Amino acid sequence: MRTILWPLLIAIGPVTVTAAAEPAVHLSAEAYEAQQAALKTLNDSGHFPVRSYALAKAQCWLDVSFHEYTRNDRSAFPPAAWLESHKISEELKATGSSPSSLATPLINDATRLRPDLWDSLAKTKGSAGAACAEALAACAEVELVHAGNEYRQIGWRHAKPYVQIAEDHVAAAVTAAEHCPRPEVAATPVAVSPAPPPAPVEVETVSIGASALFHFDKHGVNDLLPEGRARLDALVSRIAEHYASVTDIQLVGHADRLGKPAYNEALSLERAKTVQSYLESRGVHARFETRAAGSSESATRCPDTGSRAKLRRCLQPDRRVDITITGVAKAPAP
Repeated sequence: MRTILWPLLIAIGPVTVTAAAEPAVHLSAEAYEAQQAALKTLNDSGHFPVRSYALAKAQCWLDVSFHEYTRNDRSAFPPAAWLESHKISEELKATGSSPSSLATPLINDATRLRPDLWDSLAKTKGSAGAACAEALAACAEVELVHAGNEYRQIGWRHAKPYVQIAEDHVAAAVTAAEHCPRPEVAATPVAVSPAPPPAPVEVETVSIGASALFHFDKHGVNDLLPEGRARLDALVSRIAEHYASVTDIQLVGHADRLGKPAYNEALSLERAKTVQSYLESRGVHARFETRAAGSSESATRCPDTGSRAKLRRCLQPDRRVDITITGVAKAPAP
């Protein structure tokens, strides 16, 4: 579950899409940046914490819109999700207060999947500890709509990762509500056990050298070397052992400065995508983002003097895939 407002930056051209019965939404890098800035301004005011239902829901609508937009979804879903985020921020700005409930429309005719999860969310939101589960409940609802959209457009295989995210959010929301501290009654003092600390959100980055992952100049799953598979399998095991849930995994392919920049960038992106496919095939469920940094984020300072072989060895750290994992760590064993 995300607990801070992240900036959104993309390099995809603007697209205008009109969602059914809604005004045209002009999606572009500027549109996402402007809406993210609007949410940050609301949070900075001190009236709308990120754990609140309304602001969390606005953030999650914006996140799923951006996620699908970067995956080249040109259906009505990205603009409709962006518009839901915008509607909430405008209402918060106009009223100065956060509503206790907000509708969760099945935008783009999304299929209503998993009635059991919807029912669980309704019970949690109506429980005495609802205040401690607002953000988790809001994002679970959005992810269920996200999954329903994928199911309607492409099928169950594409919906499964988002259903898994929704399941994790619902389970965490139920736990948070059950352990939410109850206010003491002045007339009848009672001993209240301290609430457990909130689950820490962890962010860690693992860097794996391209030469350990792939044969030279290769990028496919069949080109993975035994060492690379072993490193990735070890990462899968760590995720299963250390994290209660993983929300985001960012994969960034890097290349050295040798060769043509356009070729190196394309190669590093394909390698990042292959790592994503491998992790997914091992049962890792998360919101993935892949990008190629090319040689723009060099980790070395190698002089151009000397032999070509020596320079290539020096530049080895630049040929890598960085894997950044964001998730909720498991509680330590008692």
